[in-house]
Amino acid sequence: MHAPSSPPTNAPARWFLAFVIIIFTAASSVPTPMYQLYQQNWHFSPTMLTLVFAIYVLTLLISLLVFGSSSDFVGRKPVIFAALIIEIAAMTLFITAENLTMLLIARAVQGFATGLATAALGAALFDNDHHKGPITNSIAPLLGLASGAVIAGVLVEYAPMPLHLSYIGLMLMMIVLALFLWGLPETAARRPGVLRSLTPRVFVPPAARSTMLEIAPANGSAWALGGFYLSLAPSVIASATNAPPSLSGGIAVACLMLSGAVSVLFAQKRQPADALLAGTFIQTLGIAVSVSGIGLGMLWLFLAGSLLAGFGFGASFLGSVRTLLPRAQPHERGGLMAAFYVMSYLSFCIPALLAGRMVSVFGLVRTAEGYGIVLVFVTLLALILQIRRRQRHLATAGNI
Repeated sequence: MHAPSSPPTNAPARWFLAFVIIIFTAASSVPTPMYQLYQQNWHFSPTMLTLVFAIYVLTLLISLLVFGSSSDFVGRKPVIFAALIIEIAAMTLFITAENLTMLLIARAVQGFATGLATAALGAALFDNDHHKGPITNSIAPLLGLASGAVIAGVLVEYAPMPLHLSYIGLMLMMIVLALFLWGLPETAARRPGVLRSLTPRVFVPPAARSTMLEIAPANGSAWALGGFYLSLAPSVIASATNAPPSLSGGIAVACLMLSGAVSVLFAQKRQPADALLAGTFIQTLGIAVSVSGIGLGMLWLFLAGSLLAGFGFGASFLGSVRTLLPRAQPHERGGLMAAFYVMSYLSFCIPALLAGRMVSVFGLVRTAEGYGIVLVFVTLLALILQIRRRQRHLATAGNI
């Protein structure tokens, strides 16, 4: 049995881990502004576009299901290092891709690497600081998704090698991160049982199961919104407003994610249940405004709704994470984070994939409007359930 090399709460380590998350999530959003170019060059349909998005999520989920608990047994650093090496391989595949098949393979490898890293990084941050860790783990992915989409959008519009330059820059940064990773202290003790842990399963500790069910509707609707933005949003914006898809699509993703990061800063001092309730309410309003922007063909209104929806997204995400993690023991956190992200990424992927199938029937704009309307109803349902749950808790507390 090997103990961690130093006690938790290490600010430089926390910032380093946050930057690793930013790079992983930036890499996942970089292809979004490029989808229009890929479609033009390789002549595939919106349905295939959502398949490119979905295969990333599928392999991410497989990775989470098989390896989500592995960092609880072998340590956080070995798992994060392996994920970085596989992600570097994915960047190489993107750079050399010459057709749709190669793009699908690159996204599949990238999804596997991201899934491997996700649970280990989330658990490592919580190990490092039980208060600031979940906050960092909520902000960093949003910053990464925003920066990846915007930077790639700018490079696609104005820089040479529009389908390669972003991947080259990311690959170089990942190499540096993989080298510096070994200077961090290990926060998880090694223990036997890693081979048994590789059996695909979703493990939620008994103490966290009811909480997982409680947050599912709000968390699912938030991630379904993100899935739409990272798959179909650039194409929808181009169809509805005639704006340049690469840059405007990247800006739309940035509006959603950056406002989410800002809301995390505001929500961190609130109780988790309060953040979850307020976030769900604001997200409902934002989706309604975005749908109106699509229907009216107004880019500014769509972006305003994106800012509002993102603000709700960040608060509800933080509320979900801060509600869940304290209900797990230290050796269970990797598995719990894996289960949480399995639920989240299913919501991220499946609705967007279904929407891609509907485009051939209803067209991009009508499909996007229908998608938004469904999400409004889901978030309203989540809001009603949260209000009722709070009323029951108040009634129970009043009877004590």
